[in-house]
Amino acid sequence: MSHDTTPPLPATGAWREGDPPGDRRWVELSEPLQLETGGELPGVRLAYETWGSLNEDRSNAVLVLHALTGDSHVVGPEGPGHPSPGWWEGIIGPGLALDTDRYFVVAPNVLGGCQGSTGPSSTAPDGRPWGSRFPRITIRDTVRAEFALLREFGIHSWAAVLGGSMGGMRALEWAATYPERVRRLLLLASPAASSAQQIAWAAPQLHAIRSDPYWHGGDYYDRPGPGPVTGMGIARRIAHITYRGATEFDERFGRNPQDGEDPMAGGRFAVESYLDHHAVKLARRFDAGSYVVLTQAMNTHDVGRGRGGVAQALRRVTARTMVAGVSSDFLYPLAQQQELADGIPGADEVRVIESASGHDGFLTEIDQVSVLIKELLAQ
Repeated sequence: MSHDTTPPLPATGAWREGDPPGDRRWVELSEPLQLETGGELPGVRLAYETWGSLNEDRSNAVLVLHALTGDSHVVGPEGPGHPSPGWWEGIIGPGLALDTDRYFVVAPNVLGGCQGSTGPSSTAPDGRPWGSRFPRITIRDTVRAEFALLREFGIHSWAAVLGGSMGGMRALEWAATYPERVRRLLLLASPAASSAQQIAWAAPQLHAIRSDPYWHGGDYYDRPGPGPVTGMGIARRIAHITYRGATEFDERFGRNPQDGEDPMAGGRFAVESYLDHHAVKLARRFDAGSYVVLTQAMNTHDVGRGRGGVAQALRRVTARTMVAGVSSDFLYPLAQQQELADGIPGADEVRVIESASGHDGFLTEIDQVSVLIKELLAQ
């Protein structure tokens, strides 16, 4: 079986044993990142957070990878450097699924993101924001950048790599690109390759952002105005519909009007107000340029690209693998997780997270996800 033999990029960083948990740190690549589509990206740095401590032989490190609009702040309160509370509260800590008395947990902000890692809003070598000049990146490129974390912590392999949605795409790429570096693998609500329907759902989101008059072709960072927040708000409304389940919408909102408003007189339904709330909330903490770059990366996700197809690529994975999907997920349906479980040699049967929350069930059903994590780590 042929594996990727590309040597890891050297890294220089500021992590030290004993750093406070949840404090954001950075690792900088000392060489330009060679990109899958050609060319290179200089001056790359990744933000990350850690919890727990490395053991003596540095074999207890676990990598947690976030979804599209997530970041390195997996758990913890809102605060300086953290525009929102942790997105997976209840997972990391003493006695929890990722028990910090046993494991050293690492969570990077993805390349192309906007919470400390190099992305479109970052300063390019010429002193101006990258903006539209930020190169097209792939999920594989993000993993290549994250390889620098292994050298940062002086470890050979991850005890486990965990991720859901876009994080699951990255976790799968980790295991296929560097099989000897991943000992256990948890793939949540993610596919081997993005489908036509998933790309189709992304298309109006990208159009909404690019149609915003303040988009300026992606070069809005040093221009007056609010930036393309209206377009991103529309994109978020579209996306959020795909993230949640139809049953949840019906049971939670029904046809109820928003308090104090009458839809028959130009007011909103309660479900519309809910979508408006999430649109505004995202605009306060996320960058439209990163949204575009990362959505494009997800669209091009295909673990089989250049590897003889999906089936052959999945056979590269040597990690003990657990695959799980959400019962009500119509964005990344269970059939895609079944393909992963059938194709990865070390995978067990697909586990189903029972939830009415749709795709977001991998984020909301903490108790069920915790059971899966504990089982995987106990094996």
